[in-house]
Amino acid sequence: MKATQALHELGQSLWLDNITRDLLDTGTLKRYIDDLSVTGLTSNPTIFDHAIKNSPTYDPAIQRKMRDGKSGEALFFELALEDLTRAADMFRGIHDGTKGVDGWVSLEVSPLLAYDTATTLAEARELHARAARPNLFIKIPGTKEGLPAIEEAILAGVSVNVTLLFSREQYLAAAEAYLRGIERRIAAGLDTGVGSVASVFISRWDVAVMGKTPEALRDKLGIAIAGRIYKAYCDLLASPRWQAIVKAGYNPQRLLWASTGTKDPKASDVLYITGLAAPNTVNTMPEGTLKALADHGQVGGVMPRDGGDCEQVLAEFGKAGIDIDALAAQLQTEGAKAFTDSWNDLMKVIESKSMVLAKGA
Repeated sequence: MKATQALHELGQSLWLDNITRDLLDTGTLKRYIDDLSVTGLTSNPTIFDHAIKNSPTYDPAIQRKMRDGKSGEALFFELALEDLTRAADMFRGIHDGTKGVDGWVSLEVSPLLAYDTATTLAEARELHARAARPNLFIKIPGTKEGLPAIEEAILAGVSVNVTLLFSREQYLAAAEAYLRGIERRIAAGLDTGVGSVASVFISRWDVAVMGKTPEALRDKLGIAIAGRIYKAYCDLLASPRWQAIVKAGYNPQRLLWASTGTKDPKASDVLYITGLAAPNTVNTMPEGTLKALADHGQVGGVMPRDGGDCEQVLAEFGKAGIDIDALAAQLQTEGAKAFTDSWNDLMKVIESKSMVLAKGA
């Protein structure tokens, strides 16, 4: 049995952290679904930046949209919605078969809005309406300003992938926003067709402390942080408050492991896959990591519900001078900036391509 299938049977969803028109047109995504147990996918500005920059596949669509007077951000969202609605339709059977637990795709609001509550909510509602797919998440960052937008989006029936989470505290704040939105829906007698995942970024922890701690702690911070968050997640799922929303017919917000491609060349290329095996969670992985898992990955034990030795490991990092809370805040800020940089680059790519294509028209 392939490791991909083993993880799926364990109860963990495997999602692809990538979307390109080539993946759709060549049948590669369908093959991943059929052969590698992929049941959803995620996207972000960096992924679209690379996809549009590195492939001529989008050129005809860009030309058509230019003739319709589209440019910049408006043109990009049309391209993204075309790709993601096609992908959503491919996963629709999975979504329906799991009653909304699985089979999702994700589209992110503009990263420029990470600290703007009102505009984030407005854009989330607009993109959700334009997509018109029940299995499309709108990604909203779990920043202080993003949390109220998440609650209001859930209330409005917009399913949300909460992104840019790094710590237990950030995760719990995102879960609280989802809960409040659902409880308000229950009070208003609204339908249950809304869901959420909370995306926790893992590998960036280890990158941030590389060379700053003893060698014995190398590549151990991300998985220790994940253990702490997984315990909080399991405790929350068992709480009366979460059980009440399940009784009302809503799915709990699922925990999603993101940033799971290995960055350290000395480490296993499936470090953040085998180390984060856990039922009732999602692991969204880059294409190369998915292929590595299918080729030579092995699924051993599952993450302990009580976090295992995560607190002892985190204490060792504390002794080595790592302030976990301060680093979590720093990573979230840096993550928002990185997506903003990719977004700005993406807008430049679309502008330059538009200029070249206009000359050739």
